Amino acid sequence: MRAHLLIVVVAVAGLCTTSVHAQQGRCDRDCLIGISGQYLDALAARDAKRLTLASASVKYTENGQRLLLGDGLWNSITARGTYLLHVADQTAGQIVTIATLRENGTPLIVAVRLKVDNRRISEIETIVARSEGGAKNLETMGKPREAFSQLTPAANRMSRSELVRIANMYFSGMQLNDGKGKYPFADDCDRIENGSRSTNAPGRGGQARPDPKTSTSYSGMWSCREQFESGLIHFVSRIRDRRYVAVDEERGLVMAFAFFDHDAGPSRNFVTPDGRKVTAGPVQPWTWMIAEVFKVENGLLHEIEAILERVPYGMPSGWSSWEDGLSDRIQFQR
Repeated sequence: MRAHLLIVVVAVAGLCTTSVHAQQGRCDRDCLIGISGQYLDALAARDAKRLTLASASVKYTENGQRLLLGDGLWNSITARGTYLLHVADQTAGQIVTIATLRENGTPLIVAVRLKVDNRRISEIETIVARSEGGAKNLETMGKPREAFSQLTPAANRMSRSELVRIANMYFSGMQLNDGKGKYPFADDCDRIENGSRSTNAPGRGGQARPDPKTSTSYSGMWSCREQFESGLIHFVSRIRDRRYVAVDEERGLVMAFAFFDHDAGPSRNFVTPDGRKVTAGPVQPWTWMIAEVFKVENGLLHEIEAILERVPYGMPSGWSSWEDGLSDRIQFQR
């Protein structure tokens, strides 16, 4: 009897120890945000030794280029900024943070993806947008729009796959650019790119609002839906390497990293939905490297925010195979 009791006590103790270790290894939203803050503090101090890493050879990239941790931005960053937007994915153990920083005193914007295993950083991916004006605009805003932090009522929450499917309709609709797709935009949809409104923007200097049905180029004064239905987003010839790197089901947030290519060839000549022939757009091939976050509620896109940096045409991310890097299929960063 005593032997049996001893076995039971040892077994229970073992289960408790396992539970404690499992809890210690789990990184919830607050934990992920805390690790992101520690990373940005270490970066601003130019001291990578402050980081708790999963290994000494953690993969680190900046704008698609693999570097040694401690190189690149770690040489030039001088301070943190004041703008922060987090998309924390407790399920995947990843967080993406859009933040402003100072590079030798000049404001810039970054999107930093951290993969966290057992509370240790195992991957670091950074997109750097050297847009001084954009960084200043974000800091003038003060903080992200409230919708990004608001919880979706539990009864209305969508699955990860469904949230990503809705977000991907944005990329697919833009790439197809026929003005006839099913566009999941809410009436209040609004987009900010590098700190500036790129939808529903006020006219400058009394500028009149162009008519989507007669204009030959799309306008940032139009709504999300008007821009897509105009068929004038012709300059984006391909949206590839669509990696969905963080999903927050509780808040209906989806963060994607992708590339917008401009081929400067066939895409310059197109026909609008009403049959008008238009020639316009970039005359040299180049690419936007983009980090874009979508707020999804009731199957519709509301707030959208992106940072983007111009890069060489066809550039890879450093995280995908060559084939996946050229693909427009949905990919999950794991």
